[in-house]
Amino acid sequence: MAYDRNKIYQQAEEAIKKHNLFFIEDIVAFIPCNKDTFYRFFPVNSDEYDNLKELLDNNKVKTKSSIRAKLWKSAKAAELLALYRLIATPEEHQKLNQSYIDHTTKGESIKPPIEWIDE
Repeated sequence: MAYDRNKIYQQAEEAIKKHNLFFIEDIVAFIPCNKDTFYRFFPVNSDEYDNLKELLDNNKVKTKSSIRAKLWKSAKAAELLALYRLIATPEEHQKLNQSYIDHTTKGESIKPPIEWIDE
């Protein structure tokens, strides 16, 4: 089946806006192509991919803002927090998780001792 790249892109934009999507996988579920075709048309770091990611990020920001406003008013906190954790940035997730432990030495990768490398 031949796909129209421009039409797929327009459908992706429309799906993001209409359904308040958060993830690339969500886009693929709403448009008439598979994930391989999507990434072939819009490789990571291409202008189109970056534009779609920006739309997804805008949805995340708007939704998180709305959730924070609802949490402020004490509406269904457990469900809202679950959604917030799903779309939170790593920093936000760390602040939400009270028992967070950084096992990566503050973002630095853990290097094995030299004697482990020689064995």
